[in-house]
Amino acid sequence: MDTMFHVDELLAQSLARQPANSAAIRPFMPEQHREFFAALPYLFIAAADNRGWPVASVLAAAPGFVQSPDSTTLSIAARPSTDDPAAAGIAVGSQVGLLGLVLTNRRRNRANGRLIAADERGFTVAVTQSFGNCPQYIQTRRPEARDATPAAAERLVALDEDARRLISGADTFFVASRSRSDAPTGGLDMSHRGGRPGFVDLRDDTLVIPDFRGNRYFNTLGNLLGDPRAGLLFIDFASGDVLQLQGLVTIDWTTDASLEGAQRTWRLRLESVVRRRDAFPFAWTFGDYAPTTLATGTWFRP
Repeated sequence: MDTMFHVDELLAQSLARQPANSAAIRPFMPEQHREFFAALPYLFIAAADNRGWPVASVLAAAPGFVQSPDSTTLSIAARPSTDDPAAAGIAVGSQVGLLGLVLTNRRRNRANGRLIAADERGFTVAVTQSFGNCPQYIQTRRPEARDATPAAAERLVALDEDARRLISGADTFFVASRSRSDAPTGGLDMSHRGGRPGFVDLRDDTLVIPDFRGNRYFNTLGNLLGDPRAGLLFIDFASGDVLQLQGLVTIDWTTDASLEGAQRTWRLRLESVVRRRDAFPFAWTFGDYAPTTLATGTWFRP
């Protein structure tokens, strides 16, 4: 089978008993993806920190800050703040994963690649993988740009009450993962996860996350089989605060019948917590839950 899946993605498909068979993963961006990225006011990124761990982050600027001069190149006129742990990964030769997601209409496209240029204004990515994703589990929200005054990043030794409240009430988060270093078609990847508020369970220093039916590519879980380090990003859409978590993942491939819609679960044991208050410069109006989201359950008990 001629695919762009690496060995751990194929193993994940086998363990899940859901072979993808084929995938529209291209080594270039079609024109509609190039136009899509150029219209975004924010971009979710996966980069490596100074230890090589994946970090999930988000950039924001006026629409047009992402440009595509050709079908294998994205130029981003923004970069993480110096206290964002993702900043260390913005260097020539480094791998990045990019996720464009329009929350107003649930459209999303991914592009992964390697930096070929970087300066104080932004960076340029040579794209090696480009593919779209379905709109499942994406809650709609309408953003309005606003002035923000980001506070200095806080490094927490443990989740405090605010952080636990954000995670426990979230209907959306983002996950950065990376393949093992010898995977020829791998690299860093950024992905979205969604569910009803309460779909992420907190058990002491461990997050328990259901895995719902998706596109059967198993990019994230495949990466985590080869390298169990992951970065998570939670956004407080009311305040603009962002929470960046890192931890080690274990995957339970058995169906968890206690949570409706879950085909398997994965657990992230926390290793690092960074909070950046007022870092996402938008005010959000909630729209609706995806139909697929409404068909799933939560960990909340009566």
